[in-house]
Amino acid sequence: MSTDVQDKKTEAPPVEPPKFVVRYGSMRRLGEFTTRRHTTVRRGDDVIVRSERGVEFGMVLCESGERTAEYLGENSRIGRILRLASDEDRRSLEEVADREKQFLADAQRLITDQKLQMQVVDVEQVFGGERIVFYYLAEKRVDFRELVKNMAREFNARIEMRQIGVRDEARLLADYGDCGKPVCCNTHLKEMPPVSMRMAKMQKATLDPNKISGRCGRLKCCLRYEFDTYEEHRKELPRVGATVVTKEGTGRVIAQELLLKKLLISYEDGRRVMVDSSDILTVVSRGNRGRKDKPSSDEPQKPE
Repeated sequence: MSTDVQDKKTEAPPVEPPKFVVRYGSMRRLGEFTTRRHTTVRRGDDVIVRSERGVEFGMVLCESGERTAEYLGENSRIGRILRLASDEDRRSLEEVADREKQFLADAQRLITDQKLQMQVVDVEQVFGGERIVFYYLAEKRVDFRELVKNMAREFNARIEMRQIGVRDEARLLADYGDCGKPVCCNTHLKEMPPVSMRMAKMQKATLDPNKISGRCGRLKCCLRYEFDTYEEHRKELPRVGATVVTKEGTGRVIAQELLLKKLLISYEDGRRVMVDSSDILTVVSRGNRGRKDKPSSDEPQKPE
């Protein structure tokens, strides 16, 4: 009896199959997929997976861990890698792409016949044929119930309608950005962060809309990438208009170089000198709307 109990205690816990992050679908979805026990996959491999939508064609990005699971969120564990993609699977993928072109033309014809105020931007047939997803733009709410019935009857498949915005349209259709690289929205971005003109101003980017707008016509997502660093440095440095004391005397801050953490100081004798933040000895006035505020005892006198 005691021997049986001891054997149970020493049993090794079951080994979980390895997990990988896979990108799949027209919208470049990301998910965590488990493999079969004896299936070996590597980064960059084309794979056939089963997701919540059906059988899909995807690409392995990396092995999944705690950090990737945190990045993907709670709903990241969504499927299984069925096998490595074969040459026949790749030929089938090309055939799917050809069918999607015909689905798009037929959908536009049906929409025109029903005089619906919507524009189909792209079509995605799930690799296994379980469903066809139509991505569309519309300014107002559209009653497409009759359209879906006609599509299901004509295409003999489950139909899904997905309304998207202009940023999603770029994710589906855009190729390269002004930087010469593939646009971020259809490569590595999982979600497209909000971008404001304030971010462009703080980074001293040109305010010409033609130069700071992406393929979607909105402000470029990359303006968001370094904003947190700029904002952190801005809070550390004396603001424009502040009166400061440096090794060279007393002067007023007239400009900031946030990434370099430097300040352009106008001294009382008329000199303008770019100084490092570490050269600031004391902040006499914070330059808050022209009011001189006496620094409190718990307020740092010198930027860190």
